[in-house]
Amino acid sequence: MNISTSASVVTIDVGPLSIDQVVAVARDGAKVSLSDASVEAIERSRGIIESLANDTEPHYGVSTGFGALATKFIPADRRRQLQLGLIRSHAAGSGALVETEVVRALMLLRLSTLATGRTGVRRETAQMYADMLNAHITPAVYEYGSLGCSGDLAPLAHCALAALGEGEVVDEHGVRRPSAEALAEAGVQPITLQEKEGLALINGTDGMLGMLCLALKDLDRLVTTADISAAMSVEGQLGTDAVFAADLQALRPQVGQALSASNLRALLDGSAIMQSHREPGACTRVQDAYSLRCSPQVHGAVRDTMSHARNVAGAELASAVDNPVVTLDGRVESNGNFHGAPIGYVLDFLAIAIADLASISERRTDRFLDTARSHGLNPFLADDPGVDSGLMIAQYTQASIVSELKRLAVPASVDSIPSSAMQEDHVSMGWNAARKLRRAIDGLQRVLSIELMTAARALDLRTPLTPAGATAAVVQGLREAGVQGPGPDRFLGADIERAVQYVASGAANQAAAAITPLN
Repeated sequence: MNISTSASVVTIDVGPLSIDQVVAVARDGAKVSLSDASVEAIERSRGIIESLANDTEPHYGVSTGFGALATKFIPADRRRQLQLGLIRSHAAGSGALVETEVVRALMLLRLSTLATGRTGVRRETAQMYADMLNAHITPAVYEYGSLGCSGDLAPLAHCALAALGEGEVVDEHGVRRPSAEALAEAGVQPITLQEKEGLALINGTDGMLGMLCLALKDLDRLVTTADISAAMSVEGQLGTDAVFAADLQALRPQVGQALSASNLRALLDGSAIMQSHREPGACTRVQDAYSLRCSPQVHGAVRDTMSHARNVAGAELASAVDNPVVTLDGRVESNGNFHGAPIGYVLDFLAIAIADLASISERRTDRFLDTARSHGLNPFLADDPGVDSGLMIAQYTQASIVSELKRLAVPASVDSIPSSAMQEDHVSMGWNAARKLRRAIDGLQRVLSIELMTAARALDLRTPLTPAGATAAVVQGLREAGVQGPGPDRFLGADIERAVQYVASGAANQAAAAITPLN
């Protein structure tokens, strides 16, 4: 895999992909090209498929029906209709449109498998996916339809349908229109499927894997944001950073825990607020509540869960998922590599970790608002308590989200409903796990943003004592983003959305990292 950058265009030579490359194409619109080696591999495997086309022996996907109909032999003059019918019949999705970035990731990952030369498609079929990505023509894919076994059949079928010039797409301007019209405008000729090609375009775990890649990219940012908001909460609640000491953390050598604790130490370094209650007799508390003291343990466990998920994603990104596959020695063999269990499990695991990360964030926020626990701050951080409600209802919003995140943490991958006349009698539901994970990430981002804005107000209220350089930079950035400091009640929903955008853009992390390096 080579990446070359020219001006604002990133050209990705398709092969084994990295998470960053998936995100670059899916989210940032990077261009896609096939390498010479991939073209050679594609053409080599296509030759094998064509040699089987006239064989009197049945070969699955080449001269047979599909699924429970795999025993039916299809004569040569009906095989194009077989492939076309496969795509049309499997494009059975329903519901709302799936996000453009998800569909682009799905198409890129299918193209990556085609480029391995293990699927038997023609060069022009693979090139069609590159052309659609480069022209920002995004097939209309729908929320419901995938069982996560035999791959993400329905979503991938809608992509293949668009490549045939049928169905609908979303163009680069976000306009939904007929595929044939958008392809013609871009100068892209629809493809006509030949033996094996329809099956090769739909038999992959690309949708759930694409969403896993995007989720890991988002969580890389959010787990650091969680460390920042936790540091601000410890500081604003006059907590202690002594528990984050490296030698104490080393007593339990969990990798993620050490990283989060290191962040907390760096973020709190030089805080006048922290120093104000370090002197003998200045602080009568023996130890802080769990939501403060155990932040590295919880945040670190999330980091370790992400590390496991990243390993699974890496193995999947290096895979050629299709059924049947063309082997290196020229055989065409059926297999079960399309089963989404490895991805489905980690998607569910991440949803569990997210729910707990949001839960501890909400608990830290709530401590600021209760005079029995806030150590001298006004009730609800209100300017004039009674007249003003302060941030009372911001915590309600957090609580509502955290409650939903707990429901979203219920695993999808433990469910299975048999399909295809019991031929496909155990499925992964990995697509469903991925869809709920995306919603969970959005909820986590909002919960952390509310903690950040609450802690920032508390730090302002500790004046004339000053926070650490890193946390002060985050507060300043939040104010520059339009989230106002202490004062009379105002339209709180608007402030929350500005805080969410501040976190989503990565600006909060950048503000802190400009003062001190973070993991």
